[in-house]
Amino acid sequence: MKLDLSLAGAALSMAALMTLSAGVMAQPDGAALYDMYCVQCHGTKADGKGVNAGHLNVQPRSHIDKTEMLQRSDDELTKVIAEGGKSINKSILMPAWEHNLDEGEIKALVMHLRQLCCTN
Repeated sequence: MKLDLSLAGAALSMAALMTLSAGVMAQPDGAALYDMYCVQCHGTKADGKGVNAGHLNVQPRSHIDKTEMLQRSDDELTKVIAEGGKSINKSILMPAWEHNLDEGEIKALVMHLRQLCCTN
């Protein structure tokens, strides 16, 4: 009977560790998401000079402009990523990503934007 309880306890511990590990590994990577969804317009240096920028009538925002970025709250950044530029009275060329990104991924992008603008 002792052996069965020990095995059951070990199995529960392993299940808890696997769940915890999966949660840690599942954290979205804001930098990788930025590279996938944002660099085409905002640039690899986040300066608003991506490969598509020259073809747009409204130039993409520079995410390294600390003054400009600090004027936007995290809620505004979340909204513009999810719903597009029109949602905060900015360019209609900024697409809505709410159908491509989940809430955690959008939050990771917002945190990455804060690192880009404000940690240098």
